[in-house]
Amino acid sequence: MKRELKKQIKQDEFVTWLDHTITWLRVHEREAKVTAAIAVALAVGWLGLSTWMRSRARAADEDFTAALRTFHAPVAGQSAPEPGQSKVFATAAERYRQAAQEFAEVHRKYGSQAAGRRARYYEGLSRLELGQYDEAQKALSEVAVVRDHKDLTPALARLQLAALELRRGKVDEGLKLYRQMADDASFTLPRDHVLMALSSALEEVRRLPEAREAYQRLADEFPESVYAGEARRRADYLKPAAS
Repeated sequence: MKRELKKQIKQDEFVTWLDHTITWLRVHEREAKVTAAIAVALAVGWLGLSTWMRSRARAADEDFTAALRTFHAPVAGQSAPEPGQSKVFATAAERYRQAAQEFAEVHRKYGSQAAGRRARYYEGLSRLELGQYDEAQKALSEVAVVRDHKDLTPALARLQLAALELRRGKVDEGLKLYRQMADDASFTLPRDHVLMALSSALEEVRRLPEAREAYQRLADEFPESVYAGEARRRADYLKPAAS
């Protein structure tokens, strides 16, 4: 009996609510129509915006991929074109000039998107290969300051800035940057990768005792690293020079 009574009460409440709703709509018919029209317009607008954003992201990725093909295109006489690769450049410099222009255009059009950020990074790499160090530093620095733990591109840009300093002959500045990254536990890239870059850079500039120490640190701190075996071999090889 109580169950039937509760059921009846709920039905009565629903009927009362429906009656009030219908009455309100009759009294406020114009306002209801306007509200409904606004809701429909917002829904259509959001759908259109979402479609446009997906289309723009797809176009950005396509343009970036095309520029990346230029960056990796073969140079005549050095390597055979890969299947589907139509571009072959007479010189590496010609290839990097073309790639830099294409990446710059992608960044200009899609600078606020991930593809635009990657394009700016690769533009920096292209200009680095061309010896355009000031332009390369500007491009890489813009990417390096971005804080996005889901994107490795800013960390890669910081790594390339260290390499850039070494290329410019600013050895101490470059090594300082490498060491900062190697000692930064929050750095996005794997630290064993950074330590390998630091070790190789030290060996390249003939700071052999420091190079051996860095190789040994890599092997000790990251024994399971893919670089560990090579690091041990380099540390052993440099042992006489470091004595």
